[in-house]
Amino acid sequence: MAVTDHQDAGRISARLFADEASASLDAAIDANQNAVRAAARLFADCVAADGVIHAFGTGHSQATALEISGRAGGLVPTNRIGLAQLVLLGGEDRAVLDDPLLERRPGLAARLYELNTPRPQDLFVIISNSGVNNSIVDLAQLVTEKGHPLVAITSMAHTNSVPALHPSGKRLADLADAVLDNCAPSGDAILPLPGGGGLCGVSTLTSSTLAQMVVAEAVALLLAEGHDVPVYISANLPGGFERNAKLEALYEGRLHRGGF
Repeated sequence: MAVTDHQDAGRISARLFADEASASLDAAIDANQNAVRAAARLFADCVAADGVIHAFGTGHSQATALEISGRAGGLVPTNRIGLAQLVLLGGEDRAVLDDPLLERRPGLAARLYELNTPRPQDLFVIISNSGVNNSIVDLAQLVTEKGHPLVAITSMAHTNSVPALHPSGKRLADLADAVLDNCAPSGDAILPLPGGGGLCGVSTLTSSTLAQMVVAEAVALLLAEGHDVPVYISANLPGGFERNAKLEALYEGRLHRGGF
């Protein structure tokens, strides 16, 4: 929506976004203390059991999956599940990715699960602001039926304000062992536009922060319990690429990065 009211447009600024985003971040941190501890326990148990943490999100939730999987300062046994794997690993035609409603397709989750060959001790993290699309709920149902622990990162304000789209009537948050509320508003945008609508999404900022908090808490648990913790360093530091490759070799064939 174009901004046409000059008086209202004058209230939109970088400083206002920063202030509102900071308030959302503080709210998310305060609201999730118990959930972070619960999720960290699941992360730590997974790593200690030689498991892999699988992160899945569609749309901009992929950014948080990237935050969890394969980044400097993060855990090595992490796998990013992405829709592009249908082509790269599953042999489907590239055109399937042009469908803007692909994430809502029934049956998609089973194929993604199959392509990533998880082991029983593996953990899943599913990220979705709305928490209602078919592929999200399908995968959440499937992994819990298979016995995998599930951590959800979602907006409770958003998911509770929209109809459940899945035939089961379930939302992502209904199925998870630990639910992290990113405290984003319904629709994600935090600055109001004249005449309706919003500007500047905040869920990536808050969701990624919560994910990093869980990683920090999980590593603290692992160290306190006497475990060696496989953590990436930057591949752009001397020896970083070689060190990371040795750690990744411990999980050969189990780590994918979704699209690359």
